[in-house]
Amino acid sequence: MAETRVISVIGKKDAGKTTLVVAMAQDFVRRGRRVGTIKHGHHPALVDQEGKDTWRHFNEGRVLRTMIESPGQRVTFEHSDGMADPVALVRQSFLDVDIVIVEGFKRAEIPKIEVHRKAVHATPLFDPDDASASQWIAMVSDERKMQLPFPVFTFTDTAWLPSLMHFAWERALVVER
Repeated sequence: MAETRVISVIGKKDAGKTTLVVAMAQDFVRRGRRVGTIKHGHHPALVDQEGKDTWRHFNEGRVLRTMIESPGQRVTFEHSDGMADPVALVRQSFLDVDIVIVEGFKRAEIPKIEVHRKAVHATPLFDPDDASASQWIAMVSDERKMQLPFPVFTFTDTAWLPSLMHFAWERALVVER
């Protein structure tokens, strides 16, 4: 049976999470993988304009789901009952891809790569005494002397991204299709 892998990139605000997700997605695509991403948001995304047709379908029509189809792009708007588990989202919408890179969802029980910039935040999210500590599989940081129970890749190392990519693929959560 085919499978979809799931990995999460987490970190504090302005650490570089999106930059890493984009770099990982590009690299997986270059390697011939089908890639999906899920971004955790703290507020509703404004991807349509109030009063426009799609906005009216979704908001005034009070439908469960609205899709807009345009040349080369399809966008679906869907009402939800709150924050879903990223693995449930993968099962619902991403079983046709090889790997899903999730940005955020710090509390989800999936393998995590943390992006930490000491120049922005003094300490990382990782806490060795936390019950979820075993979910961390790697750290990407500007702090060169971190000693952690998993690999630490520094932004200035050469060839850290390919090493991280291999590690992410091998340690990702596998979801059966």
